[in-house]
Amino acid sequence: MLQSKKIRAIFTDIGGVLLNNGWDRHKRALAVEKFSLDAEELNERHHLTFDTYEEGKITLDQYLDRVIFYTSRDFTREDFKTFMYGLSEPFEDMIELMKSLKKQHQLHIAVVSNEGRELNDHRIRHFGLNTFVDAFISSSFVHIRKPDEDIFKLALDISQMKPEEVVFIDDRPMFVQVAGLLGIKGIIHKHYENTKSELEALLAG
Repeated sequence: MLQSKKIRAIFTDIGGVLLNNGWDRHKRALAVEKFSLDAEELNERHHLTFDTYEEGKITLDQYLDRVIFYTSRDFTREDFKTFMYGLSEPFEDMIELMKSLKKQHQLHIAVVSNEGRELNDHRIRHFGLNTFVDAFISSSFVHIRKPDEDIFKLALDISQMKPEEVVFIDDRPMFVQVAGLLGIKGIIHKHYENTKSELEALLAG
């Protein structure tokens, strides 16, 4: 019984934990400024269709057709996509913490995230997340988004972990709370030192 309560896996979000957010309101504000876009119209169109993109039901090009290129522009699709990809930045301290804890405690690391496929693919490869993450349960891969409980159930099945063997890290309190309903321990990520301390305490226990 004691063995079953030991933490054997970390489930973690990408945006807000390992990297900055891929395409949030702050990034869209930068796009508005750079490309002289109508902020209200962009955000309205974004909110109407972004969930569909994150669920993997449309491609990035289709998303951009609906949100940006529904009218003629004086910049190209490739210009805009290069801009989007270039906004991603790593949180190196969190990445190194995951690598260190994985090695020290022989942990299984799984990502449970809401991200569109093309942005997700770019971020995984560009920042080498696939060098230490064992499984990617991304919304665009599995067609389920947080806070749907099913994405956490799927992550448990894929990882072959019991809920009590897992700690989930996310910067969104609701997502941590939903995972907790399944018996998964949670850490609401606010900053590196806090998360590091909470993780080390759970792993020591």
